[in-house]
Amino acid sequence: MNQLGLYLPGDSWLHRAPAAFKLSAMVLIAIATVVLRRWMPLSLALLVAVALTYPSAGISLKTLFRQVRPVLVMTAFIAALHLLTRDWHLAVVVPAAIFTLVLLAALVTLTTRTTDLVDVIVRLARPLTRFGVEPERVGLTLLLGIRCVPLISALAGQVREAQLARSGSFDITTFAVPLIVAAIREADSLGEALTARGFDD
Repeated sequence: MNQLGLYLPGDSWLHRAPAAFKLSAMVLIAIATVVLRRWMPLSLALLVAVALTYPSAGISLKTLFRQVRPVLVMTAFIAALHLLTRDWHLAVVVPAAIFTLVLLAALVTLTTRTTDLVDVIVRLARPLTRFGVEPERVGLTLLLGIRCVPLISALAGQVREAQLARSGSFDITTFAVPLIVAAIREADSLGEALTARGFDD
């Protein structure tokens, strides 16, 4: 069973597409989620387009659902808050944007090897060395950012399942606090691992 955001070997058109193309598309679509928030139909169309890319890339709908399942409760809560304030527009476009970004980040990592992503980022940052920028660190930072989206989604799913197992109901306080603590622990572990490898400054 494939885990959230981990590379899934395949021979689809998206697997064969250059990593630079996928990263560029991801940036443009992420910008589009912000620009299109004013137009609900376009926001929903963008979400549908990203979702349809999964089966076209040979990735099952089950895997697609696994990417967004951990954030279902969070997005439902966000939608409910906007509905209480009678902001129907944001109740739709904000969850749509969240789902789009989660699916998009997961799609890139599902169809692209980590080494390919790092190579592209390092090449793009290499001209900046004259300004004191270290391309390898830039690549690592951006890659960690991409990887953290499905990681936080997975943590949210674990916290949600534990909460439902204990109480059988959802409470935002008992959901948010353990999620923040778990995220901090993951960040500490990651920081220690990076320090051990010389990324300490």
